Amino acid sequence: MTPERKERILNTLNRRQANLTVVLEDVQDPHNVSAVLRTCDAVGIQDVYVISTMAPRQKKWGHRSSSSAIQWLTIHEFDSIEECVAALRARYDKILTTHLSADAIGLYDIDFTGSVALVFGNEQNGVSEKIRSLADGNFIIPQMGIIKSLNISVACAVSIYEAMRQKKLAGHYDKPGLPPEQYNTLAEAWGYEIEEEGE
Repeated sequence: MTPERKERILNTLNRRQANLTVVLEDVQDPHNVSAVLRTCDAVGIQDVYVISTMAPRQKKWGHRSSSSAIQWLTIHEFDSIEECVAALRARYDKILTTHLSADAIGLYDIDFTGSVALVFGNEQNGVSEKIRSLADGNFIIPQMGIIKSLNISVACAVSIYEAMRQKKLAGHYDKPGLPPEQYNTLAEAWGYEIEEEGE
């Protein structure tokens, strides 16, 4: 492994964020999923949750859109909303769904310096009533046009880049954010041996 490759892997690992995740519920277009994965990698999200209740799990997502991002992410797949939410509760303090409702908060009112899971729904119907009932609340992305919705991958990108902005200001990218065990496991999976640092 070249020194440049080692440095790139370490820089990426050191900026991964354990307290931010994206959840995709029944997103049908594999290219949308792949575009989301690429953006997650870009902002330092390591764990992504995918719920598939309307169709079988995807065997292959649109790799052109993801630019191989999938190989650098940890994908947690679920057939059950309840099981996914239980897994999220074990790791994140707040679960928010993208849904236009009277009690929805604006994206820029979310405190991303905490531990947050953002849920994005199906292209046609949005997030399901079931997951909304299990979440802590809803959020919306402020828009000025007539059409009050964005493509799922665009909505996700806008949301998690706001999260990155807040987290960067809070210094979250200035120190490793992953638990040591996960950090070391990923380093090994990516071909970097931690012992190399001490040699």
